[in-house]
Amino acid sequence: MPTFDFRTAIRDALDEELDRDEAVVLFGEDVAKPGGVFAVTPGLYDRHGPERVFDTPIAELAIAGAAFGSAVTGLRPVIEIMFGDFLPLAMDALVNQAAKYFYLSNEQASVPLVVRSAVGAGGRFGAIHSQSPVSWFLGVPGLKIVAPATPADAKGLLKAAIRDDNPVLFLEHKRLYGLREEAPEAIEPIALGQARVRREGADVTLVSAMKGVHDCLAAAEQLAVDGIEAEVIDLRTLRPLDRATVLDSLRRTNRLAVVEEGPITGGWAGELLAIVAEEALHDVDDVWRIATDDHPVPYSPPLEDAFLPSAERIVAEVRERVGAVAGSAA
Repeated sequence: MPTFDFRTAIRDALDEELDRDEAVVLFGEDVAKPGGVFAVTPGLYDRHGPERVFDTPIAELAIAGAAFGSAVTGLRPVIEIMFGDFLPLAMDALVNQAAKYFYLSNEQASVPLVVRSAVGAGGRFGAIHSQSPVSWFLGVPGLKIVAPATPADAKGLLKAAIRDDNPVLFLEHKRLYGLREEAPEAIEPIALGQARVRREGADVTLVSAMKGVHDCLAAAEQLAVDGIEAEVIDLRTLRPLDRATVLDSLRRTNRLAVVEEGPITGGWAGELLAIVAEEALHDVDDVWRIATDDHPVPYSPPLEDAFLPSAERIVAEVRERVGAVAGSAA
């Protein structure tokens, strides 16, 4: 089975979808001849030509507006907003136009566009190039939010996002671009809105997305040494949330920690705990969030590392809250 990395998986998904459907176009800042600031799109311009893969000025609202206009006139645009920190500049086209057009048109017209954007901290990019913008878009009806954690999922979910008739925000964590895994060369689209259980366990459920999934898996390995078996759920899509998979796991473990890279106030972790409170309160022994404080991401490397959720922090909090009732734990 071949091994490939996260950025190659995204590139291959774009390449295959451009091959499959002539309505698919790709544009954004430096995505064509330069091949993308994170080297995700090299070669696509040469393979598919300047009418389907092209560079734009640094003007996020213009890019998103062009995507909306091209989507409602028959194309399936994929655009790149280089850093997710600048998605607010594109919000009018995405939030007030693309996400609402299906409803405003009396359900007569869809807006099949995908916004790809790099997000996340840990790369020493500072406070305005390291944010995770999920909470800015979580309350927008009509907009789907996809957040893959592995190369195979990135490929399958991006193919599904491009074929979806709704606007989709596709988030790529910068720390995952170099992640490699073995996977089949041919990967079919993966349905949006379906989480995946990455590790089974009986003592506590850990839920996360993107890089947080890998932190949870690393924490679960350490906790197993203490006799605490953690189940790890990769949400894969943050809107809509796969509440069924999370609640099924919670009903078996009775304890749930949600790990979110983002401010603890107003995040998707809080939304998930609200769902738990409404639908599974009698199954809960303990639930909590592991997120960042309500501060900008620090630039100092030691402060940035301490600021972010990590496997070590997950282990410490689970040991403190679960260890006393999980048998042999310290």
